[in-house]
Amino acid sequence: MTALKDYQRLEATGLWRPAPDAQRREVVVSLGDATLVLSDINDRPLTHWSLAAVERGNPGQTPARYSPDGDPGEELELGEDSKEMVAAIERLRREIDRRRPRQGRLRWVLGAAALASCAALAVFWLPDALVNHTLRVVPAVKRDAIGLQLLNEMSRVSGPPCRAEASSPALRMLARRVLGPERAGDVIVLRAGSRQTAHLPGGFILLNRDVLEDNEDPEAAAGFVLAENLRAGARDPLEPLLRQAGMLATGQLLTTGKLPLAELQDYSETLMGQAPEPLAAETLLAAFKATRLHSTPYAYALDVTGETTLPLIEADPMAGQDADPVMSDNDWLRLQAICGE
Repeated sequence: MTALKDYQRLEATGLWRPAPDAQRREVVVSLGDATLVLSDINDRPLTHWSLAAVERGNPGQTPARYSPDGDPGEELELGEDSKEMVAAIERLRREIDRRRPRQGRLRWVLGAAALASCAALAVFWLPDALVNHTLRVVPAVKRDAIGLQLLNEMSRVSGPPCRAEASSPALRMLARRVLGPERAGDVIVLRAGSRQTAHLPGGFILLNRDVLEDNEDPEAAAGFVLAENLRAGARDPLEPLLRQAGMLATGQLLTTGKLPLAELQDYSETLMGQAPEPLAAETLLAAFKATRLHSTPYAYALDVTGETTLPLIEADPMAGQDADPVMSDNDWLRLQAICGE
């Protein structure tokens, strides 16, 4: 300690008592190696105190009174003639105190670090963890209910789904052909909307009526259903809803089984205002091949010139082959009229 080196030869006289009822005696006080050494007039050491443990009983007063280890029973008194020694002791005590570990500061640092960690968890980890947990535990029946609630909110803008009685069997035929027999009721036709297709939790695939009315080939409509089902399979349809709704709404779904109506309304507007996610041509072609559908009608339905969908035309997996029929011409005409009065 630099301050200690400055006072290594400093000595002074003082009065020392070893106990409260003991008589005071004159001693020689000297600074040792991190200690305060008290000796008699014959230079025989009587005791030594650790500088780190020396405490002053009367700060700012004269004579200065010091005790070791906070024990007021043993006391050293330094008077006016020992001012330099008192100054040295005080300086060393301040230096030692400055270098002590600050428990309060440490607690503050640790507390701040813990708080920052909790905040980081809340911001970065907890939302993802909560959403992922919810996606794992929400049952299929609840997903169906959420999907129907969203459909109801969309219907406020797009009108009620098209359900002409004569056309419903043909719509189920289209769904069975593309999605499989167990999903015959999953395709729903909307009267209006900016999107050609969309999908909802519960496996529901939404078609704009224009997909049916503006195309002459049922394979084009089948292609739209197939593509939207690929999007639904690429990402859990419930996930974007929960991420937009936020932690509170997600927690409410976990605890009560319901999502706030306002969040459903907001998401339905968001969904209908978004463009469908693009799909890689390779992914689409593999799906058309597996479903035994021509990709060319769908490609021309997306772009009448075929310029932007050329890979789907040139690499049509069913080119030159007879694909499994989607439905008869009469059924297709009935399906095209599903939104009729």
